[in-house]
Amino acid sequence: MTIENAQKDIIDNFLFFDDWTQKYEYIIELSKDLESMNKELKSEDNLIKGCQSKVWLHAELVDGKINFLADSEAIITKGIISILLNIFNNRTPNEILSSNMDFIEKIGLKEHLSPNRANGLSSMYKQIKFYAIAFSKT
Repeated sequence: MTIENAQKDIIDNFLFFDDWTQKYEYIIELSKDLESMNKELKSEDNLIKGCQSKVWLHAELVDGKINFLADSEAIITKGIISILLNIFNNRTPNEILSSNMDFIEKIGLKEHLSPNRANGLSSMYKQIKFYAIAFSKT
């Protein structure tokens, strides 16, 4: 499945719900699907700067694809990073670098987040892109 197809799936899933209460419940459900992260990886080095809640993101390049692990202390934030990992996990650096985040606008997520959480979402995406840049040079 391509990044574009994964984004389309997220858009379709959000369109299924009638209101933002249901969409937030869906985000919370997605947070439960996030693979657990070892405490050792919840380090200052993996902490994403610019998020209201603590969010950790770890990445490794395996067979040319980036594998991400993430966690957060806040359930909504954990759901948001889960959405991003559903799209960007196990992709090549070039796939990530050539992608966009149009799906965020299409599902209306940014406009339904507080300014601090919206900044955190941008910081999460930037960190994913930074890892892709770093791994594209290896």
